[in-house]
Amino acid sequence: MRTEDQDELIPTRRSLLSRLKDWDDQESWRDFFNTYWKLIYGVASKAGLTDAEAQDVVQETVVTIAKKMGSLKYDPAVGSFKGWLLNTTRWKIGDQFRKRKNAAQPSAGGPGDGRRTATIERIPDPAAFDTDSVWDEEWDKNLMDAAINRVKGRVTPKQYQIFDLYVIKNWPVAKVMRTLSVSRTQVYLAKHRIADLIRRELAALRKKFL
Repeated sequence: MRTEDQDELIPTRRSLLSRLKDWDDQESWRDFFNTYWKLIYGVASKAGLTDAEAQDVVQETVVTIAKKMGSLKYDPAVGSFKGWLLNTTRWKIGDQFRKRKNAAQPSAGGPGDGRRTATIERIPDPAAFDTDSVWDEEWDKNLMDAAINRVKGRVTPKQYQIFDLYVIKNWPVAKVMRTLSVSRTQVYLAKHRIADLIRRELAALRKKFL
């Protein structure tokens, strides 16, 4: 794959971070949000937050990054964007747990103290959550999804359907042949071609992501 082709696949390359500083560049911000919201949401959910709380983490993380992006100077030697995004997400997850705890605090001497205390005890301890490990896991999943989506746009719908049924959904080859009216050779060719393209895209993403 040519270097210029690889660069087109990297949503957090330096040029995008530079363009994100421009509030009027809606396309870049949309690209950024579409690339990272599932990553942030997935980590927040696994930390023990509800759907609504996890969505708040996504919004607050993106807003914080938007406010700080103007002063960001990209320097891989100082720190990665991945690490900055992780720390920002971690802080916002902590904020949500603090909000939940404050909302569940019992009023002194008020009715229902026992019930409210029980609610507090059910709140997960964010300190016990291994954010780094979960972040790395979700980051890898995010890269894989990105690689698959980019490869999907480079092959025919029929080829990807064969790959999806045979490799991702794990259908028997005979069932794929009957369902899609294709030969065994076509199934194997689609599998090997698309799997190779995904490996290449994934390697490029891992190499180029900040």
